[in-house]
Amino acid sequence: MPSFDVVSEIDMQEVRNAVDQAAREVNTRYDFKDTGSEVVLGDDQISLTSNSEDRLTALRQVLEEKLVKRKVSLKSLDYGDPEEGSGASVRQQIALRAGITSEMAKEINKFIKNLSIKGVQSQTQGEQIRVNSKKRDDLQAVINKMKENDFDLPMQFENFRD
Repeated sequence: MPSFDVVSEIDMQEVRNAVDQAAREVNTRYDFKDTGSEVVLGDDQISLTSNSEDRLTALRQVLEEKLVKRKVSLKSLDYGDPEEGSGASVRQQIALRAGITSEMAKEINKFIKNLSIKGVQSQTQGEQIRVNSKKRDDLQAVINKMKENDFDLPMQFENFRD
């Protein structure tokens, strides 16, 4: 029976490369000189630091450009509120979201069921959703409808099997 999996993953190597490129650009750009601006990658978050809100916004923009160039979805970023730091600095934490939560899985399963395509079934398996059907064309229709709908989550479709 044909099936595919809906997953939400982040390629951490691409994120690491994008953060490194952004940090290099910040070190060489004149408008970031003497602002104390830096981009640091943690385990599951990115930390931005600068001396003003304006520089922080520009720093975020540089990071987003590098992530988009490396084909990392901006939907996987969860921005925290900018907070005042010591020594007249401003910090912002950006959490990296990966995986499909149980609430989001319920929403996706409900969406697939509401498509009313005969013979299509979906079930949650951990942090992924398996979609089955007897017809390959029905599965492709489900993928197209899911791409059209905005789930505020980076989704990939893997393991398409006949």
